[in-house]
Amino acid sequence: MKGLCCVLALILLTLSLTPTLAQGKGEKVEVPVIETKTYEVPDNEAMAFLDRMGVGWNLGNTFDAYAEGLPAYREMELESLWCGFKTTEKTIKAVASAGFSTIRIPVSWHNHVDADFVISEKWLDRVQQVVDWAYGQGLYVIINTHHDEGFDYLYPDSEHYETSEKYIRSIWAQLSARFAEYDEKLIFESMNEPRLKGNAAYEWVFDGNSAQCRDSAECINRLNQVFVDTVRASGGNNALRYLMVPAYDAAPGNAVTALFTLPQDSADNRIIVSAHAYTPYNFALSAGGTNSFSLKSSRFTGEIDSFMNSLYRKYISKGIPVVIGEFGARDKGGNLTDRVAFTAYYVAASTSRHMPCCWWDNNSFSGDGENFGLLTRYKSAWQYPEIVEAMLINCALGK
Repeated sequence: MKGLCCVLALILLTLSLTPTLAQGKGEKVEVPVIETKTYEVPDNEAMAFLDRMGVGWNLGNTFDAYAEGLPAYREMELESLWCGFKTTEKTIKAVASAGFSTIRIPVSWHNHVDADFVISEKWLDRVQQVVDWAYGQGLYVIINTHHDEGFDYLYPDSEHYETSEKYIRSIWAQLSARFAEYDEKLIFESMNEPRLKGNAAYEWVFDGNSAQCRDSAECINRLNQVFVDTVRASGGNNALRYLMVPAYDAAPGNAVTALFTLPQDSADNRIIVSAHAYTPYNFALSAGGTNSFSLKSSRFTGEIDSFMNSLYRKYISKGIPVVIGEFGARDKGGNLTDRVAFTAYYVAASTSRHMPCCWWDNNSFSGDGENFGLLTRYKSAWQYPEIVEAMLINCALGK
């Protein structure tokens, strides 16, 4: 996407940064061009790598779908269980052709393993097929362990640590072996949003004073270390592959505390901090929150700046890479203009701080009520091209 971004930037600068108009769903929506300050970063390969990743898109509600108790012979149905459509090469080409340079492919594995956590060959082959399609389009590709939370698989507390370590070690040993010869454009992410799932008090609220939370944070640190050690020991290009690791919930605030530590690594500066941020929450994620986003109000933009500044100060300013693996704003009754404004600001802000971000696309017809979908899967067509344009333009100008 770097070449496309440069072309877009040149066109926009020639037009004196005049906002463009995009057409979608029968309405004209102005796509804002956001001017940002320049954030200095060390001159190292990790920062250059992040810049090449540009802006990304998630193949959400697809390989991450799961169904407890599903018979093994039906495992291949899971890919379309939540989104109603199986990924085609045309889908991946649409992502690349739009100008994205990164695709995140979330994958849940626990419905596809035996009692020893050996992955089904059919499922692994299918994941690899889609990785290869993305790889063939020149995209940077992120794969992970996604919805594998559970006492029998991955649960970050001391009581279940032994099973969790076995699970992480087994899954990543197999993935490392399968993808050992892929170059640095393939990125491994240890876990999605590790947390005390089902804990009413702490699943989505981390309290550093809570013994349970502190225990979980320590287990997450240990599991991230197991992940890194497993990948590095597997040989091939895994010796230098970029690896993403999250803090509790993958929340930015939890990644900048002393309770989160980066794994020790035999490779130099190849660990990426993984963060998710649907910010501001009341606009981007909360069903009961506001459907408005104003570029003129620091009440909205300030929340974005605040969390990004904390990541910048802690990591980016020191040359340590960060990727925002998930962001987005749900559709709230046709508030497209506000979503476009939000996207423009978010991407400009993240790019200027040298942090790639990936839109969470759960498919418009997923039926889960969230409606983050941009790409109509069965047509491989963009339902909201204005949002895509806002990402690409402001990625170009944020650099």
